[in-house]
Amino acid sequence: MIHVENLCKSFVLHNQGGTVIPVMENAALSVAVGECVGLIGASGAGKSTLMRMLYGNYLAASGSIRIGGIDVARAAPREILDLRRDTLGYVSQFLRVVPRVPTIDVVAEPLLRTGHDAQTARGRACDLLNRLNIPERLWSLSPTTFSGGEQQRVNIARGFAYAYPALLLDEPTASLDAANRETVLTLIDEAKARGAAIVGIFHDEAARDRVCDRVVDVTRFTPGLS
Repeated sequence: MIHVENLCKSFVLHNQGGTVIPVMENAALSVAVGECVGLIGASGAGKSTLMRMLYGNYLAASGSIRIGGIDVARAAPREILDLRRDTLGYVSQFLRVVPRVPTIDVVAEPLLRTGHDAQTARGRACDLLNRLNIPERLWSLSPTTFSGGEQQRVNIARGFAYAYPALLLDEPTASLDAANRETVLTLIDEAKARGAAIVGIFHDEAARDRVCDRVVDVTRFTPGLS
């Protein structure tokens, strides 16, 4: 489902005479249907850089990133948007939403965008918000007014609302209490059971050991660290 080959990335420091800094060389990764792969490595080794390339936020210098039949490294912007709508979900560490949109609509939006009716979308949103212990009295409010922990749980609910065939998870259990952490791990298990291919960054080693089928050390793709 996710296949990365010979992936390279450099950053150009335009304010320092165009200095080129290679940050990733010949990265390779393959994630099968129903598999969760954890990215590990020292801070600065490139875990987040690789995730951002998988999602199409960073352009690759060379190599390929095939997800659902699309090469993200070469895809046009419209293809990337379609991939994100239909195939590739991303639970980042930060909630980015349009202000004043009610929480229940924020969570339901991925389902509405993929053609589900409003009743189905809202029903799924209600289920996830309940499971993640967001009080019903808050559902009509914008999550931009919530605490950091509440925003994180809304972000997780939104990321798992639609059954994406591929998922990227960036620290999904960070700062959660025991009950909500368990809920998130259960959601990951459920996504794997329905066949999702998942790539995640987990500093919570116990969580990583529970849900990841294997790990990939990105240090071996990092110039100067491998």
